Amino acid sequence: MSDTRRGALAAAAAAACFGVTVPLVQRFGHGVDPWTTAALLYVGAAIASGLARPPEHPARERRAELRRHAGRIVAIAVLGAAAAPAFLAMGLKRIDGASASLLLGFEAVFTVMLSRALYREPITKRLGLAVVLMLAGGVVLVRPTLSAPRSTTGAVLVLLAVLCWATDSALMRPLAELPWAGVVRAKSLVGIAASLVVALVMRESLPAAAASAWLVGCGALGYGLSLRLYLVAQHRVGAARTASVFSVAPFFGAVVALALGERGDLASLACAGGLLAVGVALQATEHYEHVPT
Repeated sequence: MSDTRRGALAAAAAAACFGVTVPLVQRFGHGVDPWTTAALLYVGAAIASGLARPPEHPARERRAELRRHAGRIVAIAVLGAAAAPAFLAMGLKRIDGASASLLLGFEAVFTVMLSRALYREPITKRLGLAVVLMLAGGVVLVRPTLSAPRSTTGAVLVLLAVLCWATDSALMRPLAELPWAGVVRAKSLVGIAASLVVALVMRESLPAAAASAWLVGCGALGYGLSLRLYLVAQHRVGAARTASVFSVAPFFGAVVALALGERGDLASLACAGGLLAVGVALQATEHYEHVPT
């Protein structure tokens, strides 16, 4: 199997892990304040990183590598481990889980553009078409949800989360060569600290033990394991192509939301799913040799 296909599979697995947690966070995080939700999700991510096998690099070398990228890690932690999950939690209080999941499809467009601007990654006609098809799939399902003011506010908050995660993903590209557990752990700890500071300032209340446990579990799957797979994909195929495949995450989330009993337009879901599938197929079958940085 080529590196391109291995990278595409890793990105698809990362998308599945992340996508399924969106409706679960809405269900089990009901009544939990947003910044507390963000902190609990990344407690789970930190636990997931702690379960990893010890990296091959010596401890001193790992610490030196992480210190060299300290500023970048703080930036991605504030954006991706604090602001983004908090905005998502706010949005999930105003919009249904299926719609919120589908809005995540816009992350691919943001990330591809940022990757082009920051790293000059080429955007071929094939990749461009894949992104357009994925974006069209998101529009098919998102458009009907924006008719109510409350839903519109929720959609804007989710899109803010998406923008934060897209910036996080683009900035993370140089970290793809580092041991993933150290990156996830550092990002998680900084994100937890930032979220807790805001939660204390906002005087958020402590959640119930059961809700906390569910959110920690969602974080381990959707923010720990998913990030590990995402970094593997970035190493093999680059940030832009990883983002294009990762955009199937909304489909996984929407399916889980419907399975949990949410009402949805199955015809629109099928249409969007087809567009997403064609977009992923275009990316996965592209003959492109990515040179790791």
